[in-house]
Amino acid sequence: MKKMMDAVMQGLGLVRAKPPVQLGDASLPVLTQGLTLRYPGRQQSVLDDLNWQLPAGQVVGLLGRNGAGKTSLIEALLGLRDPWTGRALLYGQEARQIDDVVRARIGYVPQQSDLFPQLTPRQLLNYFRSFYPRWNTAKVEGLMSRWAIPAEQTIAELSGGQQQRLSIIRALAHEPDLLVLDEPVSSLDPLGRRDFLRELVEQVLDCGTTVLFSTHILSDLERVAFQVAFLKEGRIGLQAPLDELLEACRWQREPLPPGARCLAQHGERQLIQAAPGQGLEGEAVTLEDLFEALT
Repeated sequence: MKKMMDAVMQGLGLVRAKPPVQLGDASLPVLTQGLTLRYPGRQQSVLDDLNWQLPAGQVVGLLGRNGAGKTSLIEALLGLRDPWTGRALLYGQEARQIDDVVRARIGYVPQQSDLFPQLTPRQLLNYFRSFYPRWNTAKVEGLMSRWAIPAEQTIAELSGGQQQRLSIIRALAHEPDLLVLDEPVSSLDPLGRRDFLRELVEQVLDCGTTVLFSTHILSDLERVAFQVAFLKEGRIGLQAPLDELLEACRWQREPLPPGARCLAQHGERQLIQAAPGQGLEGEAVTLEDLFEALT
């Protein structure tokens, strides 16, 4: 059993041989330089010369249409997918070559569950605990109880929502410095999502965790995201604090005001962003408006 689990862990990128570590700026949770990703048989790049970084200690919402490459970007950032060219760095180390110290600083909830269905939640969590020097047992037990996850029932017998909660607990248990979430709440009901988002905010406030949160549920992002990043045509077209975007952007039909810039054109309307310190007249925008216009 242990050999099989170790093989799966290695396939997920959690256990690897230790290649030479290439160092960069260790203060940045995530940094990409010229990151390009292509799939065999496709001429168009999924990611195209992407230069990007995440600010530390914030929740950044990653937004993009279906097929825009959000999951591919996340997998490239975590070293789970090889780029065509360029590189991704996690705390200054090449994503494909991070050492055990950096690996222990990262938590990940994938879009598809990677749990071991034949194990119980208790067995699964005990196994993962062996990989991390920092493990908050009190948090694990509290979330298991609050989210009503039976510890001794096999994972295969859990509902989809329970399995998703268990994936979240596993990612939060070692109090990571970087938490990467790829559609983590798609199987949760509204109350479950609200409870998870509350836990996420507490994680950021209490531990200073950097969170990259990819989701199509815009109302969830509005509750927790400090910044939003819009992925389109293989690049981050715009990244900014959400409250500043909502304040500085307007729909207008008039000519572009001095000092403002046009972010997108929709029919007769322009999505205008004001220069710092400049007010704008026009129709207020929502996050849904920004998503539609910028992706």
